[in-house]
Amino acid sequence: MKNNVYPMKFTPVYKDYPWGGSRIPETYNRDVPAGLYAESWEISDHEDGMSMVSNGPLAGQSLREVLQANPAGIMGSNVKGTKFPLLIKLIDSKKKLSVQVHPNDKTAAEYGGEAKTEMWYLLGDHTPQVYCGLNEGVTKEKFLQAVAEGTSGATLRPVPVKKESAVFVRGGRVHAIDDGCLILEIQQNSNTTYRIYDWDRMGNDGKPRELHLGQAVEVINWDDHEDPLVKPTLLIDTDGFKCWDVLKCEYFQLEKLSFYMPKEVPLDGDTFHALFVSEGEAKIEWDGGYEIAQAGESILVPAALVSYTLSGNATVLRTTIPAIAQ
Repeated sequence: MKNNVYPMKFTPVYKDYPWGGSRIPETYNRDVPAGLYAESWEISDHEDGMSMVSNGPLAGQSLREVLQANPAGIMGSNVKGTKFPLLIKLIDSKKKLSVQVHPNDKTAAEYGGEAKTEMWYLLGDHTPQVYCGLNEGVTKEKFLQAVAEGTSGATLRPVPVKKESAVFVRGGRVHAIDDGCLILEIQQNSNTTYRIYDWDRMGNDGKPRELHLGQAVEVINWDDHEDPLVKPTLLIDTDGFKCWDVLKCEYFQLEKLSFYMPKEVPLDGDTFHALFVSEGEAKIEWDGGYEIAQAGESILVPAALVSYTLSGNATVLRTTIPAIAQ
């Protein structure tokens, strides 16, 4: 493993928010104690939940330490600075999440907090829905009246989803995840959430969770009525390998890879490849070693590798940083 540049696995960071359940460890056979597992932060360079390397020569080091030692070699030329630009997590909504909003780049600069544009990729086989954006005709005044009456959920646009649905949530877009969803979330590296309404439930301490209506009103995009559901585009269709472009924005790109024959994947130094095995078992092999990743595992492939080979029979979700992020 030359220069400590190799595909890295991490120890998940779990969050026990009151709306969570046990679906993440149960679905992916994780050996953890009984409890609430609302979120699993898979790849994180954030103070609220730092990833620790679990394999190879860098095992025991934090992602922050690894990046500070070799930022370009790990992240690539499309990323500036030494901080990982994304936070990649799993979400299990046994109960519906709060009605909430995140700032975008502009409003975060004006009002504080960390900008957060995100996307959801549905992993589970249930048929729930999510809420994303405001219904047509919902003004600031009508929304605030609904908040005061405890009916803000009715102002949100319902979006039916199923397994493999992809939903785009720009900063400033009011949203809520309904109960029954298992999601891979790709987002800007942020933990800023402004809760508007929490369905009158209590937190783990038995008290109502804090709301942030004042901040939320400042960062909501009141003219946002774009359809948040995105449709993947098939890019490659060959014997034994398929690739779909699921979503591309200025912050990240998500692709779905499905394969049962070996496929060499070149890298050009522009971006890392963050892989999440959604189904099956994948072998990631490079000049110097290999790793086996089961369904539910994440692995970060550094930009400085020349190439790697995927083999096995699996579906892999690959996150990269596009050139437009420069």
